[in-house]
Amino acid sequence: MVKAYNIQPYQRTLVIILEDFGGESLQQWMSNLTKTSSSLPLRDFLKIALTIAETLAQIHAVHVIHKDINPSNIVFNPETGQLKIIDFGISTQLTRENTTLKNPHVLERTLAYISPEQTGRMNRSLDYRTDFYSLGVTLYELLTGKLPFETKDAMELVHCHIAKVPTPPHELVGTHRWETIPQTVANIVIKLMAKTAEERYQSAWGIVADLQTCLRQLTETGTIEDFPLGSQDIFDQFQIPQKLYGREAEVETLLAAYDRVANRDDKETQKSADTPIEMMLVAGYSGIGKSSLIAEIHKPNTRLRGYFISGKFDQFQGKVPYSAIVSAFKELVQQILTESEAILNQWREKLLAALGTNGQVIIDVIPEVERIVGQQPAVPQLGSQEAQNRFNIVFQKFIQTFCSPEHPLVIFIDDLQWADLATLKLIQLIMTDSEIHYLFLIGAYRDNEVSATHPLMMTLDGLKKQGATVNCITLSPLKLDHISQIIYDTLNPKKQ
Repeated sequence: MVKAYNIQPYQRTLVIILEDFGGESLQQWMSNLTKTSSSLPLRDFLKIALTIAETLAQIHAVHVIHKDINPSNIVFNPETGQLKIIDFGISTQLTRENTTLKNPHVLERTLAYISPEQTGRMNRSLDYRTDFYSLGVTLYELLTGKLPFETKDAMELVHCHIAKVPTPPHELVGTHRWETIPQTVANIVIKLMAKTAEERYQSAWGIVADLQTCLRQLTETGTIEDFPLGSQDIFDQFQIPQKLYGREAEVETLLAAYDRVANRDDKETQKSADTPIEMMLVAGYSGIGKSSLIAEIHKPNTRLRGYFISGKFDQFQGKVPYSAIVSAFKELVQQILTESEAILNQWREKLLAALGTNGQVIIDVIPEVERIVGQQPAVPQLGSQEAQNRFNIVFQKFIQTFCSPEHPLVIFIDDLQWADLATLKLIQLIMTDSEIHYLFLIGAYRDNEVSATHPLMMTLDGLKKQGATVNCITLSPLKLDHISQIIYDTLNPKKQ
């Protein structure tokens, strides 16, 4: 890593004095190779890869996750072979970190190199193995001269990282750097880029060992023969597998409901104007895994370019009307505000057409909307009941704006057992609004804290009588064989 020598004041701020060892970014160095059509000897590639892996091992040894491994953050001196990793601006000194769903335009690193779990759409926590995926993308680019997924569309790129398998490097014959790429070297890169952390290398020293074997074979015989990868990959950190256990049927039910709302089949997307909206309740004790189950919706929703927003009711804020729904839509508006000016103009036109002269009704609860539609005229003062009716009508139109075949909308509301009466009324209106399509409303609640006369249950009964599509998944405690499988996979990670 680059050494820091001092901190000095400079123009009313502070600057860090860093060492200069005569290097340039690996990104610039690779760009020069491309411009000059220069070849990269396999031995040099292996030495570079080996040095990066050894540096990562040192970083991880002090429990730091870099989270931004890419060629621009790797400084290389081709004359001396010295290489260092820089830019720890978003690094984390943790063994595991939760990620939240974000707009691809505001993800906190270079999107082309991001790991699937770092997108927040994999229902997985982030740990040090995210750096291995980013290293794999970097080595793929160094090997082939191109990225594994080449698209300028942010959502498409996120989907590629989550679901698409890159073309193995050794199948890209005749690139400007190589006539052939040894399959074993390609396999190391593909292993680093596995979609789940459990399928990647489990330690940087395991990567180092395999690269050293490749370099030794190349030095001694001039070729690299196939050998079992990861044979010296030591699991030096205790990791509990993050996949769901014992919820296969529930996941299938949830995803089937989403498919109905998105109005598609397995062969192709089919759109129609009468697509139903649906509500799925997930019931169970606190901590039983309701949120983890619901997070499985991220992957198909990303594939269909859908929006996912969430809000949560607080036991001690039950008297604040609409708090969870307003919080969810604030999240959506903030996503939209990161879009280009052209897309913002489109949203401005849609919202103004939908809200008419009542835009201030929405701005009063979601002030960020004003940054899209501009300042709006004041609305007439009404009595409390009339004002609530107006809010409900305007908010329904507001929701309609975001529900489209191009962008299905998933709204997840947690802890519905604490929902206020105004919110329950709004949910009832939304679910019976014939003008709203492509909406999947998911609610989670603790079934042990509600009775048949609870306002939530009475609202749901009323919706069913009105013909709304309301389904429920009830989560039970895991069975003994599922718990045994978790323990086995934890203690035998290589056999997962």
